[in-house]
Amino acid sequence: MNSSSLWKRRAGLGIGALVLIGALAWVAVKSGPWAPTRVTMTRVANGALQPALFGIGTVEARRSHLLGPTATARVLKVHVDVGDLVQPGQLLAELDPVDLDQRVAALDASLTRARSLVTSAEAQQRDAQARRELATANARRYAELSAQEFISAGALEARQQEQRSADAAVQAADAALAASRQDLQRLGAERAGLSQQRDRLRLSAPAAGVIASREAEPGSTVVAGQAVLRLIDPASLWLKVRFDQGRAAGLAAGQPAQVALRSRPGQVLPGRIARLEPLGDAVTEERIAQVALDALPAGLTVGELAEVTVQLAPTTDRPWVPNAALQQRGGQTGVWRVAEGRPVFTPLQLGSGDLDGRVQVLDGLKAGDAIIVYSEKALSADARLRVVDALAGGSAGSTGLAK
Repeated sequence: MNSSSLWKRRAGLGIGALVLIGALAWVAVKSGPWAPTRVTMTRVANGALQPALFGIGTVEARRSHLLGPTATARVLKVHVDVGDLVQPGQLLAELDPVDLDQRVAALDASLTRARSLVTSAEAQQRDAQARRELATANARRYAELSAQEFISAGALEARQQEQRSADAAVQAADAALAASRQDLQRLGAERAGLSQQRDRLRLSAPAAGVIASREAEPGSTVVAGQAVLRLIDPASLWLKVRFDQGRAAGLAAGQPAQVALRSRPGQVLPGRIARLEPLGDAVTEERIAQVALDALPAGLTVGELAEVTVQLAPTTDRPWVPNAALQQRGGQTGVWRVAEGRPVFTPLQLGSGDLDGRVQVLDGLKAGDAIIVYSEKALSADARLRVVDALAGGSAGSTGLAK
């Protein structure tokens, strides 16, 4: 190979290497790590929003009764089944009284004896009082005779001593009568207590309603406070709904609500906020409210899920941004605003939002500002941008901007 051919070969290899380096550089700049970040953008609009809250609720009974014993007992009989309608005072279940009946009978006998003792004590009291009256009269008469010196001083002292003894006997009779009456009262109280215990073993309906569940069956033993039956008022069904605390600022009792039950897809039932619970869920960061339906549909069951929407008062005209554009950076909520082709993170003070994904801006932006809605990767202040109509996966924004 001569020198001319060698130079031509080297020149060709050099040109090829330059072309390859240029191609790699072009790929790196256009689609590689140094390529601009593709984003979709929109401009801040101005207008009024119709805020609304959306929550998931569960059908519950406002008036529900758990019926059970106040002491450990064995279930003897259950007279009703799930779904039965009951009336106030109706006997629903009985618990084994064990020896309560015998103890009541024993107390009845003790009461009879105590009444006899009271009668005896009253008779003894009357006898003692009669003896005291006689002793008092004798002492008075002997005092008169002693004054006329018809009897000796010793005879007078004997009658006076007899009077003092009679007084003491009356006091003893009064005390015995009081003790007898106290025993009678104590036995009566014990009898009443046992009767109440016996009555508590008979579970009766406190109100009209329907049996929702049988928590224990005959033969099983239940402890104090454990339910045997669950009774609910079917006319008191409402929904326990959980709302996001971050959006529940305008929630108030009496606001209208639309309820979509899972068992009735496509059907919206009117209702209202009946009550707001003062305690929220700190774990899930939810506010809890009870929603009452204007008319209960037939066949509504406890535990059924429902989707609840509450319309809040409309806002005044203010700038708003898409919820998708909001980002968290350094503990602040804001958007990436575009200024002179560069992204600038702008913290915002936000207001209410609607169910269309729009959030009102109280401070931080003005109508017409260009903001980034979606980006293909995390942004930084020195990022280069390439505005596109949509990103892969369908994330699109209304650009209206020059690319």
